[in-house]
Amino acid sequence: MIDQRPAEVENREQVGHWEGDLIVGLGSVSAMMTLRERKTQYGIIVNLPKDHTAASVNAAAIAVFRTLPPHLKRSLTWDQGVEMSWHEKLTQASGVPVYFAERSSPWQRGANENFNGLARQYFPKGTDLAVHSAHHVAKVTRELNERPRKTLSYDTPAARLRAERDAPFGAMN
Repeated sequence: MIDQRPAEVENREQVGHWEGDLIVGLGSVSAMMTLRERKTQYGIIVNLPKDHTAASVNAAAIAVFRTLPPHLKRSLTWDQGVEMSWHEKLTQASGVPVYFAERSSPWQRGANENFNGLARQYFPKGTDLAVHSAHHVAKVTRELNERPRKTLSYDTPAARLRAERDAPFGAMN
């Protein structure tokens, strides 16, 4: 549970702590997995056009975390949806421990909720998310991450993540 997360997750001073969720399409068939890193505010969107089962969500999350260096994958906080029922397999495959927010407490994953709102500007509720190509989803993700943020002193999430990724391990924790 979320109360068992390391204290450093709360203050956003250490990179590599992610929040995740799904945005669900028309008829709850298609979905997109969204991940947002707490310190840099960098977001990732992965389209799940066929289903959003635990197997599909796990495979998508493992694929994303596989691309990141160890210091950028310290934890993942998710809601208590059934799509994360294979969380132990995710942790085993990626090395990322999963923590769960309390029921009906979206503010405990506020960074991700904010990112979902930004993503919904491009992928509105009540639409079929399966119609979006991987190229289009990547373009939207890039656009969102290249948008300057007041909370980052008008830097971009992409620039912040790049700096953290390229820093000597431990230098920018």
